[in-house]
Amino acid sequence: MPEAKSGTPAGGNPRPTTKRLQTMVRAYREAGALMAAVELELFTHLDKGANTEAALTKAMGLQPLHGERIIIAMLGLGMIERDGDTLSNVADTDRYLVKGKSTYAGEWMLFTKPDWNHWGRMAEVLSEQTPPVLKNPTVDGITIEEARRYHRGTYSIGRGAGRLFLRHVDMSNAKLLIDIGGGSGAYCIEACKANPDLKAVVLDLPAVVPVTREFIAENGLEDRIEAQACDFNSDPFPDGADVAVMASNLPMYGREAFAAVAKKAYAAMAPGGTFHLIGESLDPDRSGPSDPAMWGLAQAINNTTGIAHSTAEVEGYLSDAGFTGVQTDVFVEGILQRTSGVK
Repeated sequence: MPEAKSGTPAGGNPRPTTKRLQTMVRAYREAGALMAAVELELFTHLDKGANTEAALTKAMGLQPLHGERIIIAMLGLGMIERDGDTLSNVADTDRYLVKGKSTYAGEWMLFTKPDWNHWGRMAEVLSEQTPPVLKNPTVDGITIEEARRYHRGTYSIGRGAGRLFLRHVDMSNAKLLIDIGGGSGAYCIEACKANPDLKAVVLDLPAVVPVTREFIAENGLEDRIEAQACDFNSDPFPDGADVAVMASNLPMYGREAFAAVAKKAYAAMAPGGTFHLIGESLDPDRSGPSDPAMWGLAQAINNTTGIAHSTAEVEGYLSDAGFTGVQTDVFVEGILQRTSGVK
């Protein structure tokens, strides 16, 4: 076919290039570089005044060549910026990756690092023929120390999600909130801080409960928030809640598990109560977005029944359980959706 312009066929449509594919297939390098910078506390040292290449390299305890390499990598990725010889954090790294700030989310940046090697052998993982299991080994049977590491990561990002929930849902008249699989209790903590008459119960596995209580105590809310041992796959929920939330567990379990959770929540809630399932949901046609799709694929690593659920499926779980007025609203664009219903 004759060329109309360089790289453009006569038909007028640009010829595809490998740029998108190359960017995606080497994205592990960017992830590894950012994780290394977080672990070396590069952004924290920079914030504390080590704002030249030499000073920052020394603060991180690196030899000059390696210091130059990681600093140049962060400059190239737009994680930091340079003005003459002076380095500084950009807006998001300054807000979220400086240790000691209330907004620090470094633990969350490292949350999936234990899965790193598994993604390199994903084809092998997907080719395994062992039947999937309901119980997710990332949370089932973990030790208290493992639970602490896990939920330090979720708490670092969950506080913001908890505050966002309050902007979506009016809790001013609520008396009892339950958080199903609530982990750190971030949603309950933020809700109780904002609503002095509210009480809450966080439900999670026995190994998680002591860790949840640590977060509750850190916030001085022991008199208003209770942490109870509960496996939401098998145990009943406490009665009488007028608001229930289940957040960010969605890709970890299959369709039957979430249908059962919705039915148990409906049975336990007070009449007029609202149930909110917040998760990484696909669009109704299941063709995206990418973030929920990747969380669903990640479940192959642990051979669970977990999948990426669509918003239409989640709405079906709530409707089939008996909830009315079921609807889905964007919670975090491209990442989280909030599906809610009324008893």
